[in-house]
Amino acid sequence: MALKKAIKHMLISTLAFACMNVIVKYLVHVNAFQIVFFRSASSLFFTFGFLLKEGIPILGNNKKILIIRGLAGVISMTLFFMSIKYLSVGTAVSLRYLAPIFAGIFAVIFMKEKIWPLQWLFFIMAFVGVLILKGLDSQINTFGLILVLIASVTSGLVYIIITKIGKSEHPVVVVNYFMVIATLVGGVLSIKNWVNPEGIEWLLLFSLGVFGYYGQLNMTKAFQTGKTNQVAPVKYVEVIFTVLFGLFLFNEVYTFWSLLGIAMIIGSLILNVFYKGHMEK
Repeated sequence: MALKKAIKHMLISTLAFACMNVIVKYLVHVNAFQIVFFRSASSLFFTFGFLLKEGIPILGNNKKILIIRGLAGVISMTLFFMSIKYLSVGTAVSLRYLAPIFAGIFAVIFMKEKIWPLQWLFFIMAFVGVLILKGLDSQINTFGLILVLIASVTSGLVYIIITKIGKSEHPVVVVNYFMVIATLVGGVLSIKNWVNPEGIEWLLLFSLGVFGYYGQLNMTKAFQTGKTNQVAPVKYVEVIFTVLFGLFLFNEVYTFWSLLGIAMIIGSLILNVFYKGHMEK
């Protein structure tokens, strides 16, 4: 029963994030910093509301590391949104999911964690997927690829910072810092390139925060309800949702090589989750 509930939460999360990704793709003419601003500002309604309602100290206990986490998150999110303008949305999302691999490498370097030999094989498999995407799929934009890879590296760093924070901070405090910093950075950097939204674009921009918040909320509930090695693989359904949205809404074309590269990246990450869960029993 608990597993079914966890999977339900994760599927809702993946659908919410897929919707957010598609909206970003639709707003291709809007500056990425402006999208970061709206995505973050509209989430503050939920995060501040929750913290105030529950009486949780907004500033937290570890202000310095919370700010660092927020800045790293802003860089990752901004570069990812920028990459969607150059890549098919499904490809961008797949490449962003390299973040756990970079997180694993950072964990070895900075936290002296152990990675089993077979995990390195899965990591290599994922990077071969990237090489297939770039080397054999002529549709892949090099600049977009560089942007999303840097976004993945930065996101991997965020994972390590969150691990360092541990349970010393409430999860919503961590998210709230991220949203506040992203709102400030996105707002300031979008001033010179501001594009006035028209009609439904206002609704779409504000909906980014709603989808982002509920995606994050349901993902958290999924991990709280079920075991990580059972729930985490379901998260990659986001790629399937996003690819389908890209096909039907934007007429995006995915070649055999692009689908093979995506399958290798996601497949290696799912194998890594199962193997890690087995080794840690």
